[in-house]
Amino acid sequence: MTGHVYKSTGSWYTVKTDLGYTYECRIKGKFRIKGIKSTNPIAVGDVVDFELETDNNQESGIIYNIHDRTNYIVRKSVNLSKQTHIIAANLDQVFLMVTINNPPTLPSFIDRFLVTAEAYSIKTVLLFNKIDTYDEEALNEVKYLAHIYRKIGYECIGVSAKTGKNVDKVKALMENKTSMFSGHSGVGKSTLVNSIEPSLNIKTKEISTQHMQGQHTTTFAEMFDLGFNAKIIDTPGIKGFGVVDMDKEEIGDYFPEIFKLKQDCKFNNCLHIQEPKCAVKSALDDNELAFSRYRSYLQIVEGEDEHYRTDTWDKE
Repeated sequence: MTGHVYKSTGSWYTVKTDLGYTYECRIKGKFRIKGIKSTNPIAVGDVVDFELETDNNQESGIIYNIHDRTNYIVRKSVNLSKQTHIIAANLDQVFLMVTINNPPTLPSFIDRFLVTAEAYSIKTVLLFNKIDTYDEEALNEVKYLAHIYRKIGYECIGVSAKTGKNVDKVKALMENKTSMFSGHSGVGKSTLVNSIEPSLNIKTKEISTQHMQGQHTTTFAEMFDLGFNAKIIDTPGIKGFGVVDMDKEEIGDYFPEIFKLKQDCKFNNCLHIQEPKCAVKSALDDNELAFSRYRSYLQIVEGEDEHYRTDTWDKE
């Protein structure tokens, strides 16, 4: 039998067939994906083959094969720096939710996420949430960030999960697609998903006023079928986003604005740091390249961690 993985709890996987039947499955023996050192060999969104078995009158499935992935979003594992954690697979697009101050989403986090999405050719839309709660200063910051990313080519939408502002616009982008929602805990992922499809009634929590950070409510990534011919993958909030499996020379290729400029650099292998006659440095000096983006590029090339610590899933 063949089905899509809808939920992963680390040891058991909820798999749904095209006929709509759902089975709880586990992995057969030592199951590893060639070329991927991952803590989770199977991820939500994967297409798998499984066979049924009955134990104590309980029917469950044994997964014995995974189909080739079209793409996946991957990040550094929590504790094993040399391994990765696959957040979700076989995506049509990702919505990265951004909030200015409750909790703050720093540009370095946005850029690391976008670099990974670019590396696996996954379209990303930036959703600036909670705009109904911002004062003039915060709204100006939203406009500034949106200007930076729109100039690069990313679609940016100001939304309010609570008032419903531009929720219909997001729904229109989701039709006939599998979409993943991601971002820090507390940015309003679950609230927005509930606004898009109220029948799901995903649990939400209030922001921690003491630390202005989200409280973790989604424990595992999970995919849902929506009533308007769309699928959505809701994911646990993440504090940091560790970029993996990239050579220094290729990182600039995943910054679209740097990739466009690199052909004008004097050296083909220019890293855009100290090399002479660098088109990227010239664009930076002429204010044609956002400094925040260049700073993120340098941090990734030099292997620095984000300012927003640490590379872990948020915890309760």
